[in-house]
Amino acid sequence: MRILHLSDTHIGRVDGPEGRRFEAVDSLRLLLGELRHQRDVDAVVVTGDLADDGSVEAYTTVRELIGGFARSLDAPVFYTTGNHDERSAFAKVLGSGHSDAVLEFPGAERAAVSTVGGRRFVTLDSLVPGQVYGRLGTEQLRWLRDVLSTPAELGTVVAFHHPPIALDISATQKVFGLRDPGELADVIRGSDVRVLLTGHFHLQLFGLLAAVPVWVTPGVVNRIDLTTAPGTERAVRGASASLVELGGATGPMFHTLHARDPRAHETVYELDEERTREIIARHG
Repeated sequence: MRILHLSDTHIGRVDGPEGRRFEAVDSLRLLLGELRHQRDVDAVVVTGDLADDGSVEAYTTVRELIGGFARSLDAPVFYTTGNHDERSAFAKVLGSGHSDAVLEFPGAERAAVSTVGGRRFVTLDSLVPGQVYGRLGTEQLRWLRDVLSTPAELGTVVAFHHPPIALDISATQKVFGLRDPGELADVIRGSDVRVLLTGHFHLQLFGLLAAVPVWVTPGVVNRIDLTTAPGTERAVRGASASLVELGGATGPMFHTLHARDPRAHETVYELDEERTREIIARHG
């Protein structure tokens, strides 16, 4: 199975934190144009921060652009919420995030289950309104445990926004990731979950949680450059996505796809140590 994994489109953003002009929808259009030659894609997964402003108009744009692209591949598309998303607007345009969900979480969170070619796709909602970090919570994790109690024919893919892993060299990652990774690990340990797909960090990262592969795909709107000095942060232009291959003797495999942007690597914003500390203190 081949999964095209996108995240962090941030539609509605027109500049970075320090005012540099930047149109997020242009990054998405550029990336989708570069991905037009992909073939044999079984599903498209978009792990949150679809909108930057949480507007209905932003979700409509996402549905038109990514939804249209997925239809050209004859592949279903699954969306999750992120910390910039707004649940009611998300639901108004995208429903549960699945066009044909076989099961939905009964609470307010936008979580659902679908099956593609014998493989189960579970999307979870790690959004904590007003916060940058994420949490799945007791009820959603209990629901996930119930879902996983019956194995799928070819295993399960779980997708959500906030990664349950982080790099020690990045202060913002450690503060703004998933706040209940241990509880999630308890649920997926020994289950048929084959991979966890996440976003949020705007960079590519691989690790394990309860022996399950965790993949963090880089962002569509920009990417974080970790060559900066410790305690600082820099975002640069560079729309990216991932191709995830499951099954076979060597799966899962992860490949990052980068759009050919003539302005790639230009700085979108840069935060010094003082500004980074202020953001962590305010949101962490």
